[in-house]
Amino acid sequence: MSEPPVLVRREGALGRLTLNKPRALNAIDHEMVRLLAAALDEFERDDAVTSVAVDGAGDRGLCAGGDVRFLLDDLATGGHHGAALLADEYRLDARIAAYPKPYVAFMDGVVMGGGVGVSAHGSVRVVTERSVVAMPEVTIGYVPDVGGTWLLGHAPGETGLHAALTAARLGPADAIACGLADLQVDDLRALLDALRDGASAMAAAEDLAVDPGPSALYAAREWIDPCYEAPDLPGIRDALARDPHPDARAAADALGRAAPLASTLALRAIRDARGLPDLEDALRVEYLLTRCAVRWPDFAEGVRAVLVDRDGTPAWTPATFEDVTADTEHAFLSLTRPDDPPLVFG
Repeated sequence: MSEPPVLVRREGALGRLTLNKPRALNAIDHEMVRLLAAALDEFERDDAVTSVAVDGAGDRGLCAGGDVRFLLDDLATGGHHGAALLADEYRLDARIAAYPKPYVAFMDGVVMGGGVGVSAHGSVRVVTERSVVAMPEVTIGYVPDVGGTWLLGHAPGETGLHAALTAARLGPADAIACGLADLQVDDLRALLDALRDGASAMAAAEDLAVDPGPSALYAAREWIDPCYEAPDLPGIRDALARDPHPDARAAADALGRAAPLASTLALRAIRDARGLPDLEDALRVEYLLTRCAVRWPDFAEGVRAVLVDRDGTPAWTPATFEDVTADTEHAFLSLTRPDDPPLVFG
């Protein structure tokens, strides 16, 4: 019998969760969401558990994201299972953020998309020297979700917006500077041992923390902040293209490769998230946008171009930032369905 996609066990005082689909880089599916939610309930009731930790099986990383092929297959059959998955996943992310016991995320290796959702909302978030953290949704015609608009909207200056719109891959120092992680801990085995022994989660992580070095992302605020303060995407792109810093011009190129409609909606959602009362409000906005995104042609085309054929030449609808109109956005937002499950917290 094959192992379950999430390994759940108590090790001393530690409730341990391991995403267990290493061949798929632990991509999160609906069964995994349900197993994680049930395990969190179990560990909350268990007085012997003083902290919970999540990590990933295999040697490549915590999690490469959500199961986009499932969303595509569900769309092809006209089903509504994709919306149900999104609703349950967002409830799980909110649960992690409000969890009453220390929730320690081992953000080792690749941590993208849905992997950020099950880690960056935790109370103790540790990266390692080989961590690569990203929210690359706009490159496949999707929008940042799993609370990503909330996290990136509250990053220093415009660094979160830059990370989202260019699908930037953040190393440990940049992930910490962007507010997606707290500390770099390379000796994860020692941290696990301390948590099993009932040590204070944050204190144990701080004792084992190493200096991640300077953040290139934070230093780049000298050109990131003024460029991304432009009111719209054409303005941001042009400001980046005019800036003399070579990384700014590279960012302009990256911006130009992403889906124009998804990028437009991501820009607004991240900016709006800064003024929302809490994470749950941001997740409600994301639920509206993501249900529509999976039904808009860009999602299937982006997955084809980036993950299936890998030709890197998606044909976006619309094709440019300038072609995104109020009518386009209205058509996009009309793709919700009355029988989609509601997103209700608590």
